[in-house]
Amino acid sequence: MQKKLLAGAVIILAIFMAFRYCELKKDNTTEIEETALIQEQIKNVGKLVVTEGHFSEVLTYKDQQKYLMDMVSFEKKAIVIVNADVTVSYDLSKIEYDINEATKTITVKNIPKEEIKISPDIKFYDIQQNSFNEFTGNDYNKINKTVKESLAKKIDKSTLKSNAQNRLFSELSKILILTNTMGWKLQYNGDIINSTDEFKL
Repeated sequence: MQKKLLAGAVIILAIFMAFRYCELKKDNTTEIEETALIQEQIKNVGKLVVTEGHFSEVLTYKDQQKYLMDMVSFEKKAIVIVNADVTVSYDLSKIEYDINEATKTITVKNIPKEEIKISPDIKFYDIQQNSFNEFTGNDYNKINKTVKESLAKKIDKSTLKSNAQNRLFSELSKILILTNTMGWKLQYNGDIINSTDEFKL
């Protein structure tokens, strides 16, 4: 009788252990699947987000050379017309993150900075110069520098950067939606992120 009881207890224990093993295996499999899904989503987000703009302006370049104790001067000048294509981009493949399965937390460690590319098309009109003060390579370098500085100010005053950030946040929101749906947390700069507005670039 005791042998039968002992055998029954062993069978029950074996069934219980098998059940627990299956449950643990199921939990581990679920965690692996969730982690893989999150990594895949971040990979899908990790693309180049580009916002394009176009700027135009007209500049007048002048330079004066003086001789004989400034009694004689020779001026050169030109009208400079600039058409520039500008792109503001974020390379999201450079996002640095860490996944903690134990706490179900994704920590975004770094969001890449914006990359601004200015491609100006510069044309010169009404060029006035003489043999005592001719246009040189140095003048064109000065004009290029002035043009880029002027365009940089226009870009800062425009909505191009803010539009690019909105597109960036739109991509990051995909990660946030996924983590919230799966019961995970998204962390950045030591804070739990509940909306994309809380990302501080």
